[in-house]
Amino acid sequence: MIARLSAPELLSKNKFNVDEEEAHIIIDKAICARCGEKACLYICPAVLYKLDKNGEMSFDYAGCLECGTCRVMCKDKGIVKWGYPRGTFGVNYRCG
Repeated sequence: MIARLSAPELLSKNKFNVDEEEAHIIIDKAICARCGEKACLYICPAVLYKLDKNGEMSFDYAGCLECGTCRVMCKDKGIVKWGYPRGTFGVNYRCG
């Protein structure tokens, strides 16, 4: 019998080639501060949106799965830039 991997185990198999010079997603922290729902904290499958100890939104695009869920769910348009990373950068899926 073949053992099934959990979602975190599957995600850990991915490789990321991070573009240190150009972020493919940029948020406007002022807009995020006014957002009441903060859906991005809950819908990002890679859990890349976080609130710091002062309640300010932070985002780390380095582990982005490039699914676009945050872009679709951000009703207040706090994500001011969303695109796929430049060629050869981004996520390389290893297990489907």
